[in-house]
Parts: sequence; C-alpha cells; structure tokens
Amino acid sequence: MSFQSHFEHIDRRVPVAEDNIAIIHDLDKCKNCTLCRRACADTMSVLDYYDLESTGDKPICIHCGQCTSVCPFGAMYERSELDGVKAAIADPDKVVVVQTAPAVRVAIGEEFGYEPGTWLENQMVGALRALGVDYVVDTNFGADLTVMEEAAEVIARVTEGRAPTPQFTTCCPSWVKFCETYFPEFIPNLSSTRSCIAMESAATKTYFAKKMDIDVKKIVMVSVNPCTAKKFEVHRPEQNKAAQYWNDDSLRDTDFSLTTREFAQWIRDEGVDFKTVEESQFDKYVGQASGAGVIFGNTGGVMEASMRTAYKYITGKEPSPEPLTHLTDVRGLDGVKKADVQIGDKTLHVAVVHGGKNIRTFLNHMKETGEKFDFIEMMACPGGCIGGGGQPLVKLPMAQKTREARIAGIYSHDDVMRLRSSYENPEIKEIYEEFLGEPLGEMSESLLHTSFVDRSADLGARKDVTPETCPTSPKFKKPE
Repeated sequence: MSFQSHFEHIDRRVPVAEDNIAIIHDLDKCKNCTLCRRACADTMSVLDYYDLESTGDKPICIHCGQCTSVCPFGAMYERSELDGVKAAIADPDKVVVVQTAPAVRVAIGEEFGYEPGTWLENQMVGALRALGVDYVVDTNFGADLTVMEEAAEVIARVTEGRAPTPQFTTCCPSWVKFCETYFPEFIPNLSSTRSCIAMESAATKTYFAKKMDIDVKKIVMVSVNPCTAKKFEVHRPEQNKAAQYWNDDSLRDTDFSLTTREFAQWIRDEGVDFKTVEESQFDKYVGQASGAGVIFGNTGGVMEASMRTAYKYITGKEPSPEPLTHLTDVRGLDGVKKADVQIGDKTLHVAVVHGGKNIRTFLNHMKETGEKFDFIEMMACPGGCIGGGGQPLVKLPMAQKTREARIAGIYSHDDVMRLRSSYENPEIKEIYEEFLGEPLGEMSESLLHTSFVDRSADLGARKDVTPETCPTSPKFKKPE
C-alpha cells in the first residue's frame, strides 16, 4: 500500500503541523495560490527537501515565517502570544519588561502610515509605556553583548584553534535549526554565543534585576522582534540561563515573543495613537547601544559589527572610519557576499549569506570545493532580520524596495551615532566590570553561551531529498 499523507494539496501549499509552535495555517481561508509553497521550497529550500513518508508525516519547519509574509488571504499567520502579555500587564504582581529588536523600529511605522525605513525608536518606546509596560530595554544592548563574545570566539578559533573554522553566526534561530536538521556536520562550527535576544533576556533577569532590586520571579520578559522563529527559540530547553543562575527551574529567560505585527495589533487593540504618542527612551543598565548593535537588523550587519570589535581585540587600536565602520563588501542584498578583512597582520576571510536557498547552495558549494573561510554570517530570511517573517505585510511587487528602505533606515542611524563599536558602549563596559568579568570568561560562558543539537533524525531515513526526488514536489521526476 502506497503512503498517503493526511496533508492535502501539498503540490500547492505548505503542510503545517497543528502543534507548530510559531505558525498557524487556517485551511478554511487557504485558496491554494501556491505562494506559501514557493516561499518554503524555492526561497527557503525546506519544503521539497524532505519526504513526508520518511518523516512519519511530520512536516519539517524552521519557523522562518516566510509563508506568512506572502499569504494574501490571511491563511498563514504567527501563533500569537499577545493574550499572555496582556494578562501579565494586568497583573499587579508582575513586572513586565519589554525588549525591542533593531528591525522593529524601521518597520513598525508601516502599520501606521509611515514610509518603510522611517526610524521611530522613541515613538516605539513611548507606545510600549502607553501600553502599560514597566520597563523598556533594548535588544541592541544584547547585540553589543553578542559582538563582544562572538568576536572573542572567532579570534580564539583563528589564533588558538579552540574550535573549527569557519565560525558561523547563531543569532538567527531559523538558520540554526536549518543547520541542525540539514547540515549537522557543521554544528561544531556554530558559534556558541546566544542570540542577542537571549542575551538581553538573561542579562535582564540577572544583572538588571539585581541593579533594580526586583524579585526575578516577578519579571515577565517580553521580546518584540521581526521573527516568528523566536517563538521557537525562546522555548528551547537551552534558553534557561537565568534559571541556572538563580537555581530556580521555574524561570525562563524570555517568557513571550511578539512579532512586529503583533505589536502593531496590541497598539490598535488598546487605542494608542502611535503618531501622537509621547516619545520616550530606553531604561538604563541594559538599554544603551552602539551603532554595531543597531546594524544587526541587516544582512551583513553582524559581520560588520563583529569586525569592528575584532579589530580592537587584535590590534588594541580603534577601527578607522573606513572600511570597518562602513564595510561595503558585506552590505547590500546580494545573496552571497565575500570579503577579505585586513586586521593588523591578519587577513580574515569572511562571507555573508541570507535566504535559505542561498545558504543551502553556499554550504554545498563549500563542501564540494573546500573553499576556506574564517567567519560566516548566516541569516535565513531575505535581507536578514529586516525581512523577517513577523514584519508588516508587504505586497510582493514592493517587497524588495521595502527591504531596501528598512536597510537604509538602519545604516543611516548607525552613521550618525557617536558610538560605533560595541566595546565603546558604557553600559557594556559596566556589565563586564561589575558582573560578567570578561568575554569568554566563566560568568560570560555560563549566561551568554549555549549548545546545539543534531536534528537530522527528524528527516527519517531519507536525508538527501531534492525537489527532483521528493514525491510531493511538482518537480519530482519519476524513476524510469
């Protein structure tokens, strides 16, 4: 008897498990237009690269949400956690702390009539305070922490051979799960540094809680970000560093993850006028950022930010205005970007890749040719975080221009910032002096680093499926 999946019309739409932690597919609204399928298979190279019979009829999902970004009928959307956040706001015994990612502040305005790329940081913070949030902190501080640890790690790999090269970035949870599932041989190459959101949450529930004299059990940590996959990441069992620090298993570093779209819905639900809201700024201790933290939202931003700090670590000197504060070779929307970065007497061979299909092609090419790199930035979504699956919906003809505008908005803000490198951030200096010690030190390793798992068994016996060999793919070629 031949295999029969319980998912229907797989040649026209993405199969989504009912228990998917990030994505919901409302079949009653689906028109089988094929846009979600094309996003998953052609842009992300997930669908058609596994066989449902081999997986036990369980869809493989990296939770990137690109299917939700292209659905014109509202049939694909994120699994909302907004009710939980509202309940925490209403609970007088809870202290709600919200962190916001860099890509949100150049996209949230699209929900309220602003042009894409408009920088609205102070309005965004003001809106959160109007919604009743107790404290607002900045994911960009977490990004600066990530740079401090990640740059130190890549130097240790390159100069001391502590771990294999190339080192891959790990701030994108979709890329991490993609690697764990399809390319587990590269798990040793994944940076052990946690994502900037995870670091921000851990710092908030330890250092910030102590500085503010807040009972950590009362803190409800909420992340507002452009990413549907963060809903998966925050529930990974490894994301419990604050619990380990306080020896309390009831704690989780991040309690809720909201997309930019959910944030906009929250603003509308509560009748807050985003255009006239009183502007505000982030709270202290974990709320200050450098330009390096800001540019994390763009493809190439993590690489450029890390190179600025790597230069300081290696040479002991400040990076000159050019090229490290404007590393053009890794900027832009080309799917693969390569550069040789000269730092003192060392040349680091680096690459930046975004988009799942580009990542698959790049990794296969690297394996086949043996091309060598020291450091590679990977982002699953086109454009990086600014093109995340939780960003405001855009009609497909305008998608590329919108991504370009968001990217420009972030780089423009970096250009005018006084502090351009993570190690210059006074709050970063303070947290290391008072709490963390030093990058890659004992406390830093405990709170800011993590581990990964081999998920290739999820693919079942067939681990090298392609569209041409996947029975449910329109490109399937039946054996003669």
